[in-house]
Amino acid sequence: MKKIILASLIIFGLVTSVVAAQKAGCTLAQKGKVTAAWMAYKTPAKKGVSGVFDSVKYTPIAKEGNNFREILVGSSVVIDTTSVNSKHKDRDAKLVKFFFSNMNSKIIDAKIVDIKADKKIKGKPRTGVVTLDITMNGVTKRVPMKYSFADSIFSAKGVIDVFDFSANKALSAINKACFDLHQGKTWNDVTIAFTTHIEAIVCNVKPLK
Repeated sequence: MKKIILASLIIFGLVTSVVAAQKAGCTLAQKGKVTAAWMAYKTPAKKGVSGVFDSVKYTPIAKEGNNFREILVGSSVVIDTTSVNSKHKDRDAKLVKFFFSNMNSKIIDAKIVDIKADKKIKGKPRTGVVTLDITMNGVTKRVPMKYSFADSIFSAKGVIDVFDFSANKALSAINKACFDLHQGKTWNDVTIAFTTHIEAIVCNVKPLK
């Protein structure tokens, strides 16, 4: 009788483990580096100027997990603003000298604090909102970013207002330095984005609930 009960418990345990594994979904693995990009705006016509930061130190909360939350929430980046790269050396030098040098730190810190998925639509990329705490110029602000996931590429885009980071002096300085080129107008809103490679192993990514 005891052997039967023991065997039943073992079988039950195995079945429970299999069911739990199935419910956990697939394994996701982060691959490669994180790219941090931006687009600032100039002139009354709001002409965009884009670029990236070449020095981005990414620290994942986990390299593998069952969903986006497990591998992204808690992950952080440290960006060295002196590595700004708009593919225009003179412009980059001005950005460092007049904009970023007028802040109390050359570093921008960001940490992912939440992620929420939209309802899945068959045949469409997975989408949702990823939320970051961004610290710049000694000020931390919570910034929502819309994300998209397709073909193993996770990309997110949002907008910050440099005034929210007490960067009035920095914006005024860059506007003055580039007054003619910007036709007297440098905008305070900046589009920010990041991209990373996430590989789904064995099965498809399940949306968060």
